[in-house]
Amino acid sequence: MFKKKWMMGMMTGLLAFSLAACSGTDKTSGSNSEKEQKEYKPEKAITIMAPSGAGGGLDTASRIVAKIASEKGLVEQPITVENKPGGGQVLGTTEFATQEVGNDNKLMLASTPFVLNYIKREGTATVSFRDVTPLARLQVDYGILAVKADSKFKDLKSVMNAMKADPSSLTVTGGGAPGTWDYLNAILVADSFGIDGTKVKYTAYDGGSEAVTALLGGNADVLTSDLSSVAEYLKSGDVRVLGISSTERVDGEYSSIPTYKEQGFDVVTENWRGLYGPKDMSPEAKAFWVETLKTIAESDEWKAELETLGIQDGYMNSEDWIASMEAEEASYLKLYKKLGLAK
Repeated sequence: MFKKKWMMGMMTGLLAFSLAACSGTDKTSGSNSEKEQKEYKPEKAITIMAPSGAGGGLDTASRIVAKIASEKGLVEQPITVENKPGGGQVLGTTEFATQEVGNDNKLMLASTPFVLNYIKREGTATVSFRDVTPLARLQVDYGILAVKADSKFKDLKSVMNAMKADPSSLTVTGGGAPGTWDYLNAILVADSFGIDGTKVKYTAYDGGSEAVTALLGGNADVLTSDLSSVAEYLKSGDVRVLGISSTERVDGEYSSIPTYKEQGFDVVTENWRGLYGPKDMSPEAKAFWVETLKTIAESDEWKAELETLGIQDGYMNSEDWIASMEAEEASYLKLYKKLGLAK
């Protein structure tokens, strides 16, 4: 007992001495550290890696971030975008997490599948958001189900009626394998209509742009994707969007698209996108990018880009985003176990 009291007394004394030292002779170290973080700026070219092909939502978001950061003078060094498709984001996210550790000049813009790939049974992902440095969530995109403009299907219910009569009669295509976000966006709607999701004919492509190409080429009947990936094809009149996964209709240019819910399908899904730094990113670089991304997300230029693409503001700071991903991972894991898709 005496020994324990003696040790506690020693520890208390040492702690008091340490605190006194920090508040006394070492006062300048804290202010110097803050000053260094405030003055930090990238000294080399920056690369944003999008773990998907060119033209998709990740690629588009990465290029918008690069454009606004440069045009507003937030980053003086050149910013390039590197596409690394493969495995529905698995290849790119794995490479970034394992090969770019401590590289302050490399960023990655990923989305919801980064969380899903780590917990689904058929996923090959060995890394998660815990193996990188989340900086900021930037946007939220909603799922859509679409057909070619000349399709015989004019609404979502007619598609589901045909699928229910014969699940193999229609081919659904998306930018990811079974269990990915695109897949769930379609299967959850089918499931809510009493259709066995395991019998739905689903063809996977490595990214949203490839899936759109398949639809337009006549290699699929229905596309499951997100609104931003089909926005240009909707404007050009090449596709017809039958429904959107938002709780309410989106504002602006795409307000005519009916939600799944208003058509009788009780399904709401969303696909966020956000920017990560590598594991062991320096505190100075992290602080710089957290502040820079907040500035971008609050800018009129960013808001205008979101409106043009039909994407919603989804900004979250680093801490809130980490908490959100943790909750989302637990929720999707529960769903995967129900569908028999969990690891």
